[in-house]
Amino acid sequence: MRFADPVAFRSSRCEVAALRLDDIDWRAADLLVRGKGRRVHQLPLPADVGEAVTGYLRRGRPVSACREVFLTNVAPVRAMTRGSVSLVVRRACVRAGLPACGAHRLRHTLARNMVRAQIPLPQISQVLRHRDQTATAAYARVDLDTLRQLAQPLAAGR
Repeated sequence: MRFADPVAFRSSRCEVAALRLDDIDWRAADLLVRGKGRRVHQLPLPADVGEAVTGYLRRGRPVSACREVFLTNVAPVRAMTRGSVSLVVRRACVRAGLPACGAHRLRHTLARNMVRAQIPLPQISQVLRHRDQTATAAYARVDLDTLRQLAQPLAAGR
């Protein structure tokens, strides 16, 4: 399982909504992500993500002078908001037969999967682009079953 590549999982709904056409450097295969606190990160653009964005730009994006990559597809056509990004994720879950969830759940799931794969917290923090590992710890909550499995060997060793 690869954790460092999927930009779609690492990005928050705000970052997805704020992505502009000028932020994508197709030749270098990277993009600028504008995060909280006016932070800007240059991230690699994985080939599969680049192909998906290219497909959207060619076949799915409404014609508009807006420079944001992702636009609403109902009039008036405008840049998606963070709320509309979550709505798209929620609808995709329902179409896939999954319980409805918002876009933020993707970050929590990624962090939890990384914890289960025993990825060190500093690396998880880096992938999620957190300045403070305390913020990462909130995302990377360990579920009770995992905690019980860890606690049993400790108790038996005493």
